[in-house]
Amino acid sequence: MSDLQTPLVRPKRKKTWVDYFVKFRWIIVIFIVLPFSATFYFLIYLGDMWSESKSYEKRQKEHDENVKKVIKRLKNRDAAKDGLVCTARKPWIAVGMRNVDYKRARHFEVDLGEFRNILEINKEKMIARVEPLVNMGQISRATVPMNLSLAVVAELDDLTVGGLINGYGIEGSSHIYGLFADTVEAYEIVLAGGELVRATRDNQYSDLFYAIPWSQGTLGLLVAAEIRLIKIKEYMRLTYIPVKGDLQALAQGYIDSFAPKDGDKSKIPDFVEGMVYNPTEGVMMVGTYASKEEAKKKGNKINNVGWWFKPWFYQHAQTALKKGQFVEYIPTREYYHRHTRCLYWEGKLILPFGDQFWFRYLLGWLMPPKVSLLKATQGEAIRNYYHDMHVIQDMLVPLYKVGDALEWVHREMEVYPIWLCPHKLYKQPIKGQIYPEPGFEYENRQGDTEDAQMYTDVGVYYAPGPVLRGEEFDGSEAVRKMEKWLIENHGFQPQYAVSELDEKSFWRMFNGELYEECRKKYRAVGTFMSVYYKSKKGRKTEKEVREAEQAHLETAYAEAD
Repeated sequence: MSDLQTPLVRPKRKKTWVDYFVKFRWIIVIFIVLPFSATFYFLIYLGDMWSESKSYEKRQKEHDENVKKVIKRLKNRDAAKDGLVCTARKPWIAVGMRNVDYKRARHFEVDLGEFRNILEINKEKMIARVEPLVNMGQISRATVPMNLSLAVVAELDDLTVGGLINGYGIEGSSHIYGLFADTVEAYEIVLAGGELVRATRDNQYSDLFYAIPWSQGTLGLLVAAEIRLIKIKEYMRLTYIPVKGDLQALAQGYIDSFAPKDGDKSKIPDFVEGMVYNPTEGVMMVGTYASKEEAKKKGNKINNVGWWFKPWFYQHAQTALKKGQFVEYIPTREYYHRHTRCLYWEGKLILPFGDQFWFRYLLGWLMPPKVSLLKATQGEAIRNYYHDMHVIQDMLVPLYKVGDALEWVHREMEVYPIWLCPHKLYKQPIKGQIYPEPGFEYENRQGDTEDAQMYTDVGVYYAPGPVLRGEEFDGSEAVRKMEKWLIENHGFQPQYAVSELDEKSFWRMFNGELYEECRKKYRAVGTFMSVYYKSKKGRKTEKEVREAEQAHLETAYAEAD
């Protein structure tokens, strides 16, 4: 472990004006971003309340009218004159950290801004039918009082159904249910020609159903989704388990916390996540749903982590390293959104004193700053600085390789804390963009089942150690090395983040066969930008994009094969 504890020797970096601007950016956040964020959140809340006051019949009528507008807009597009289709949402509104540079090329906008209603909560079929701009805070506010929930509820309130389906979504329950898209039962899609179709696992559009996840909205426009619901209880009984040792030992402690070696399913918790705070210490958290009666029994501790003055969740969990293993009960909805207020631990960089007692009591109710407003208040120089001096990446790796991934992150980036969240990667009847390792079912590894290989999201979010020490750090090169490591280890990189992949490497990481077949079959080529060019870092010219569309028959993934 000694080689891991010794940081790589790097020369000191000369500071520029951008460093000082970033250091004092909290002034803009305090006086501009936070007040505007609070106002936005309040207006959004009022909008959600207005939507909930409408009957399901009225919401469905409005939905049908809005779908007709989308269809009409697509049918009026002149393919010879107009640019490629994309939504009318402004680039800075996206929650992801990737620059939305594809909208700088000429494009044909379709407005989906009205698609933010919960269309139905069907308690008999245990299905929620929602529009793509419904976010996690909105859906949990509607379902939790019914003791119902989506099977996978991503932690941050602002994350939308459309983004979690077309991109990537995970939560502490994903070791049971898979990724967010795995819990979807049907997609309602407007195709390039303006046709409205409903895709399920077993109807005539089953190929489209399996191709939609990770497609970034490049196969059609999602206008509604039917998502699986589960029954829940009022509280989460959460156990904090401190683990100490080298990184391989921390990884094994994490695996043992939710994947019993004897395969006894009764030992599998409802929720699990891990946080690695440094190369020798981590805390693993396992949760099971608990009734209100159980939580309020004498001697049980209830912790309302959602209150604005409460310690940030990751810091609260860290206390287990000193006081040892402990158990507490958290209201279920507050547990779902436990990382929202401090944006995991990114809030510490945005507001260095935001975790202090005085700030939490006086101004904590304004948290969190809205990510879209943070992006809107940074210019080109600032966002390029964050690309080079800051890491926000998720590494999806097989469970048995988590220790290797932790060692790689420590060696190349030195970012702490690190988030660990397991998820099933199903062996689907039709192979999508991401897929388990061939033959995994014969290895009998800890956590795997016959139908799914257990993966883990290794979340790397923070300023790297060299940057914090004032040393040189090449963020782009570090990401390139990470992507190379992922390809070599059958891992995947969610495309909400900054990517340095060239086209050949992109299709070495992802399987493009089904995606390309659906692009051609449903006439997306020439209408929607390809997923690689939508995810590609840097500005895109219309000429570059159109040439790529014309060359679709000679795709890079075929060359890679």
